[in-house]
Amino acid sequence: MKDRLFWIPKEQEIKEAETTDVYFNYATKALSFAKINPKVTMEVYTRKTPFDSNWAIACGIYEVAKLLEGLPIDVDSVEEGELFLTDPNLAIYEPIMQITGRYQAFAKYENPILGFLCQSSGICTKAARISLAAEGKLVMSFGTRRAHPALAAMIERSSVIGGLDSVSNVLGARLLGKSPSGTMPHAYILCVGDEARAWKIFDEALPKNVARIALVDTLSDEKMAAIKALEVLGKDLYGVRLDTPGSRRGDLKKIAQEIRWELNIRGGKNVKIFASGGLDEKEVLELREWVDGFGIGTSVSAAPVIDYGGKIVEIEEEKTGRALFRSKRGDLSGRKRVYRNERTMSDVVTLSGDFEMRGYSPLLTPLIRQGKIVKEFMSVDELKERTKKIVRRVSKTTPNLSWR
Repeated sequence: MKDRLFWIPKEQEIKEAETTDVYFNYATKALSFAKINPKVTMEVYTRKTPFDSNWAIACGIYEVAKLLEGLPIDVDSVEEGELFLTDPNLAIYEPIMQITGRYQAFAKYENPILGFLCQSSGICTKAARISLAAEGKLVMSFGTRRAHPALAAMIERSSVIGGLDSVSNVLGARLLGKSPSGTMPHAYILCVGDEARAWKIFDEALPKNVARIALVDTLSDEKMAAIKALEVLGKDLYGVRLDTPGSRRGDLKKIAQEIRWELNIRGGKNVKIFASGGLDEKEVLELREWVDGFGIGTSVSAAPVIDYGGKIVEIEEEKTGRALFRSKRGDLSGRKRVYRNERTMSDVVTLSGDFEMRGYSPLLTPLIRQGKIVKEFMSVDELKERTKKIVRRVSKTTPNLSWR
């Protein structure tokens, strides 16, 4: 390639919608030829999630705002990190975003709009589910090594908004204004050739603000290596990490219990136990009583996407300005509103302008007005705390979606 080293788009190429599918360009060219350019409302939504729950988290909203900034359109959306509901038994859905404007003004942006939202939302939702399963135990994001490097910062941001406590990726951490977190790789132990010596060198070489977490499953039995780590590092040992491959793991919960007992009776009650290596929600639930933290990798960074689509639901009649309800087969016409009872996590979808819902608050609020971003962006930490509260609330209720 003459103009780049890696197969990644430049920011300006994304901003100019060069990453779109060509059929949007064909459509706008044909419409322009016929001098057809109606004012429309498009809704972004999904009717199902890839998870065993009827809720998911919308993420990527702010990036879409920056993408569409400057276009002659209006956009309403849910807040970044907002929880939305689905119900496979209902035809109704909750739009997470509505775009209103002349179709040709934003048609070619459908690809990057969905691209920003689909993957971020899947990662954020999975992170929220892992965080919920961990019940307050520390959860670190370890997954960017199994994703394209161009996605690393997005993965870490989405993971934090979903509830993970720290990130390992250096660039991701820097862009988030945080310090990266990590321990030591097996390769380091193998290069030294001796676990005890490797832990000692690590302790002597690294600054004191780096936690001394010894990897204890490279060459030895985990229990015996944990005991040895305590002997070598003493009070400086912050924790031990278990990352045994699945082929050799055995019963990880019992291994953690053995290590906890052996450390405790040797004065190591304050030494933390961390688990990593192919963990998902099931393993987190099983281990959370016996370990102090988790390193979560592929299950979050390669989380299934939220399958949003962008569909026109209304077209403004040119002469009268009257809204014409119009949608393709299988979709529902008309601009919609979503209202939530925060106490019961009950959502109601109505036709926009029908009526106000007492005791309910609207989920869709102005994001862009005539190309100008009008929503004040929250910080990542603020979004994380807000999302955590919503997820805790939904976990203690039976969320319900209905329509009127």
